[in-house]
Amino acid sequence: MMINTIHLCVIKSPYKCTCTVIVSEVRQNAESIMKNKEHTRQVRDTVVKKFKAGFGYKKISQALNIPRSTVQAIILKWKEYQTTANLPRPGRPSKLSAHTRRRLIRDAANRPMITLDQLQRSTAEVGDSVHRTTISRILHKSGLYGRVARRKPFLKDIHKKCRLKFATSHLGDTPNMWKKVLWSDETKIELFGNNAKRYVWRKSNTAEHTIPTVKHGGGSIMVWACFSSAGTGKMVQIDGKMDGAKYRTILEENLMESAKDLRLGRRFVFQQDNDPKHKAKSKMEWFKNKHIQVFEWPSQSPDLNPIENLWKELKTAVHKCSPSNLTELELFCKEEWEKMSVSRCAKLIETYPKRLTAVIAAKGGATKY
Repeated sequence: MMINTIHLCVIKSPYKCTCTVIVSEVRQNAESIMKNKEHTRQVRDTVVKKFKAGFGYKKISQALNIPRSTVQAIILKWKEYQTTANLPRPGRPSKLSAHTRRRLIRDAANRPMITLDQLQRSTAEVGDSVHRTTISRILHKSGLYGRVARRKPFLKDIHKKCRLKFATSHLGDTPNMWKKVLWSDETKIELFGNNAKRYVWRKSNTAEHTIPTVKHGGGSIMVWACFSSAGTGKMVQIDGKMDGAKYRTILEENLMESAKDLRLGRRFVFQQDNDPKHKAKSKMEWFKNKHIQVFEWPSQSPDLNPIENLWKELKTAVHKCSPSNLTELELFCKEEWEKMSVSRCAKLIETYPKRLTAVIAAKGGATKY
């Protein structure tokens, strides 16, 4: 009706040429709107329903008052995909060529510590200037994500060999055997501050591209503690520098009492790392006199000791308490250690064989634990 009214105006207008152009543009815009307008899912389903009932394209077009070409397109799409729903569309074309995308992925995989800024500059050098988020999306689609590089002890070949031997020899141990193990360790807990993080590009659930560290990297207080699948044992603050005499005192005052509290029985297995003060002849004689079996532990293997998981949770919980001095720090440490749930301890031991499997898969190398 609108187009007809304008057409009448054209006939009466002295500016016939100008008005004719306007009418032509209105008609084109109207046709464009009708052409680009998307029909509802209900209309498309009705087209398919009538087609299944034996109606031809022309009759469906006349019945629904839509172009025959539209009917044909709906039917063809339904035949190919068995649906009338909207399919995923490609969207805006990528600004990067397939070659540049492959280069980005290759650079991130070969140089895991490369930054987004460096990748952005390298793409600009070849004539493809894109935003950092574009590069990030491309890496995410290939399975590479920004992760904090794990800090792992430096492993020599002899360390890997010993770790592999330990994992293979204990992989077949029964769950009851692991429940008899009393795990122990020392750790330093800082009053303030956290270690700096370093991001790397790597696949999920892998331990590649780690940052080597050494033991005893500073802290405010040092504590010794133990635990088993039955819960946490004693925690003791170590005053001054830890030496053989202090370690023996800690064992005499806390080891057997912890084993008793956790109901491990007399035939439990004690785990400790290979620190020289732990492996001194006098200590090994003490274990022998007490009839305590000690694990043959591989060096540089904190990822094989599940107490490391509890240390991490302990430090997080303690720093949430915001201790303001060393006295409060010690108090919060002991309180949070006692709060560790038995179910959490039991879960760590229940899943312990997975650690051994990971060491074997890494051929003695570092794992994600």
